[in-house]
Amino acid sequence: MATQLHTELISEIPPSLIAPKQKPVSNKPKKKLVRRTDRDISQLLRRSYQALFLLMNIWLGGIFYLWVRQFETRNVTGTWARPAGVEGWLPIAGMMNTKYWVLTRHIPALHPAAMFLLLTFVAISFLFRKAFCSWLCPVGTISEYLWRAGRKLFRRNFRMWRWLDIPLRGLKYLLLGFFVWAVSSMSANAVAEFMRSDYGLIADVKMLNFFRFMGEAGAIVIAVLVVASIFIQNFWCRYLCPYGALLGLTALFSPLRIRREPEACIDCAKCAKACPSLLPVDKLITVKSAECTACMQCVAVCPAKGALQMSPVWTRAAGAHASNGKDLLDGRSGRPYTTWAMAAGIAVLFSGIIGFAKTAGYWNSDVPAAVYRQLVPRANEATHPMPGYPALN
Repeated sequence: MATQLHTELISEIPPSLIAPKQKPVSNKPKKKLVRRTDRDISQLLRRSYQALFLLMNIWLGGIFYLWVRQFETRNVTGTWARPAGVEGWLPIAGMMNTKYWVLTRHIPALHPAAMFLLLTFVAISFLFRKAFCSWLCPVGTISEYLWRAGRKLFRRNFRMWRWLDIPLRGLKYLLLGFFVWAVSSMSANAVAEFMRSDYGLIADVKMLNFFRFMGEAGAIVIAVLVVASIFIQNFWCRYLCPYGALLGLTALFSPLRIRREPEACIDCAKCAKACPSLLPVDKLITVKSAECTACMQCVAVCPAKGALQMSPVWTRAAGAHASNGKDLLDGRSGRPYTTWAMAAGIAVLFSGIIGFAKTAGYWNSDVPAAVYRQLVPRANEATHPMPGYPALN
């Protein structure tokens, strides 16, 4: 009797409550991996550029320090010549001089290298996305070394909470907006007067002295940035760098994009995990974000042939085939943009624009040595000529 009652009760329970839950079966067939046969050299080339540019900046900084010291020690022989390349560390002077050039059609006589370097990096960002940040920028290189060291030490990097990450990313655009507003409010005469002031003439020396005679507050800020960069990928670049914000906005108009071909993609998500900008590459067809630095790390780790590549906006990824078996470029046949082409393009732009400035006589500041002899030893006494404004350089 008990057994019969038990059987009746069981029969009244819906089968869905008795049967174990099963995962829904996807009708999407598993894609077959067509493995890449080419050897990816993007990271070898990129890190070679990083190392060369970092060493060049160290060399320029060393020469510039010796040049400053010869004036501080009253060495009248003038053994060292001022390397104009240090003006790459004066982006605001580059913006001011660019405005002066646009308004007057005259190349500025003071800190012209700052303008040519700014235009070079903007041109690189327009043609090759924000490649300056991941291929050339020494700060970006050091930042990458730091987060890679953090990953080795702690076996991972940490991500900022999304609700905090998005507003923090806006900080660099706010800083850029402030500098653009400050420069745009100046007339050509105001720019010229600023450059001719004691502060403007030796803005590069003041930049050097900031690091030579760093105060407690400056040391604490840099220490916080270093520690944050160990735990969070590209902390400075992602949240605070106004230069990167400018180049990122420029890169939005670039003809190159990282493109994913869904038919060749096997949905392994390795590309998204490798992206230092935390972009969902595996979910996108075309990466349009201003955060993309063209580092090519996503392309380097992709195992599928023709699934991911850097290519012009009008192309489809290599390996996407029409019914007749030919590669597609939105109806036209063609090839992806190779890493060699990007590396060569960056080198040609950099050497071409700077080479023009040097051969045309526009590279060095037109400042007599007697003026430097008077101002350099008293660089810390030079104050900003625009009351109410912070030191722009």
